[in-house]
Amino acid sequence: MPEAYIYDHVRTPRGRGKADGALHEVTALALATVPLKALKERNNLKQDVVDDVILGVVDPVGEAGSDIARFAAMNAGLGEAVPGIQISRFCASGLDAVNFAAAQIMSGQHELVIGGGAESMSRIGIGASGGAWPMDPSMAVPSYFMPQGISADLIATKYGFSRDDVDAYAVQSQQRSAKSWEEGRFAKSVVPVKDINGLTILAKDEHMRPSTTMQSLGQLQPSFAPMAVMGGFDAVAIQSHPEIEKVNYVHHAGNSSGIVDGAGAVLLGSKEAGAKHGLKPRAKIRAFANIGSEPAMMLTGPVDVTKKLFERSGMKKSDIDLFELNEAFASVVLRFMQAFEIDNDQINVTGGAIALGHPLGATGAMILGTVLDELERTGKATALVTLCIGGGMGTATIIERV
Repeated sequence: MPEAYIYDHVRTPRGRGKADGALHEVTALALATVPLKALKERNNLKQDVVDDVILGVVDPVGEAGSDIARFAAMNAGLGEAVPGIQISRFCASGLDAVNFAAAQIMSGQHELVIGGGAESMSRIGIGASGGAWPMDPSMAVPSYFMPQGISADLIATKYGFSRDDVDAYAVQSQQRSAKSWEEGRFAKSVVPVKDINGLTILAKDEHMRPSTTMQSLGQLQPSFAPMAVMGGFDAVAIQSHPEIEKVNYVHHAGNSSGIVDGAGAVLLGSKEAGAKHGLKPRAKIRAFANIGSEPAMMLTGPVDVTKKLFERSGMKKSDIDLFELNEAFASVVLRFMQAFEIDNDQINVTGGAIALGHPLGATGAMILGTVLDELERTGKATALVTLCIGGGMGTATIIERV
């Protein structure tokens, strides 16, 4: 079976996902175009050599709908013959796009594919595409539907993480992200977003708050407690897990992922495609997997899918040098670390979505690229990338430097 190699990756900076965010003026199509164009230029790709472009878009409606992957590919100058498809597995969409690209290559059907994602959360509101799960009682009631933040608090309660635990993790995310920017760890992979005149709109992640402290976070009230009480979700949480007498609400805006705009893309190909186009491989895809997990707890999918991936690949925790888990909520990462006894200096070492933000459809591709850069910087070999997913799912990928 052909192997799928990673030849390059880029991402935009993340802009605050609000009307006053730097990227609010940039359409979803324009945003998705940025990393595709950068990959073309950085790797001197000729027109029509890419076999497919796969982009994760979680809310593909309005200007973000109508298969922007196809039109972003055209807009980036990849060529008329280059097709595109947009996919959604909620928060793992960007990583699944990379995995789907790898699968096309490993099956021998395609030679050169781009996988990535884009999300303009300031222009297309989260949840804009609706959903059968929360809106259809025939699905919501038996599966114990509750908003993700309440599920995150349920995890914290069940596995013993206090308000201080989740806040301390959030402070660390801010500190690591700021340090990574100061040390230039993102410099070779972040491409600025420019306007039609070529003037830079944003060149650095905008959501960070490096001055965050335990004291400043301590002033924030739990975000999901009022929703839990008024919406009846507190009772749903306890009914879904009757061993819990009372949910401890510990999450708030400061220890949850930020709403941001952003796009990222990864160039993958076969060994033969690399030789044909003068590309040097940086890593290869070792294995990937998806899984369904408990929908009420919802965000423990990374634990379940990592177990499955280790079993399927024949690898184990000691084979992995670095772990990259999307910081959807602090308790998600703390539970993953607890489940596998992962050292703090092995996971999310450059910070994560609590500080940098989580552009839903793009994040998976972004964090895969981030950990690849860190493997190269430190001389390490292998990394596991994973994300929790709405509805109770998990996606994970193992990459290895070459």
